Amino acid sequence: MRRTAIERLLPAAYQRAAGPGSVLGALLDVMEALHAPDEAVLADVDALFGPYRTPDGFVAYLTRWVAMDHVVAAPRADVPLPLPLGRLRDLVAHGALLASWRGTPFGMRTALELATGVTGFVLDEPAERPFHLVVRVPPAAADRLALVTRIVEAEKPAAVTVEVRGPADDDSAPEPVRAVGRAHVPPPEPHHPPEEPS
Repeated sequence: MRRTAIERLLPAAYQRAAGPGSVLGALLDVMEALHAPDEAVLADVDALFGPYRTPDGFVAYLTRWVAMDHVVAAPRADVPLPLPLGRLRDLVAHGALLASWRGTPFGMRTALELATGVTGFVLDEPAERPFHLVVRVPPAAADRLALVTRIVEAEKPAAVTVEVRGPADDDSAPEPVRAVGRAHVPPPEPHHPPEEPS
């Protein structure tokens, strides 16, 4: 707030006494200087909430706003973030999209790709185990299995069990699987009622 604006808030007697060189004038100058940093922040307040413009220290806080704080969850505060800040900014920027697709194969795959920067995650639902999901991690993301597991646990549907498999966990013989969300469901058999005797 400028000195002149502060001065206008004072009673008329004080306004006359706040001339240059007066004690009150010096106090108004100090008040203007104290307000300047806060006013600079408020003038550009939208930068605090833009994922690509916010200060580095605020990005992890913004993950709470878009329900992605499970990605940065760490047992101790002195533990570094589990992914680079750029990836975290991407997750925050896509938070609304991820929230609308949570619990779906697209949502899980997108969250995993944004967090790791790696594509090629395969989500399988074995035919012999309904409501069980196998997430196959590509070799490029094998070093981030803890992060992948945290994301999978948060993004999966509540009624589904899950198993995360790294490249070393895959068996040489592929098991019969079908892709979640793209399974072919055969049409029901036509119903022919039995003929009644006449």
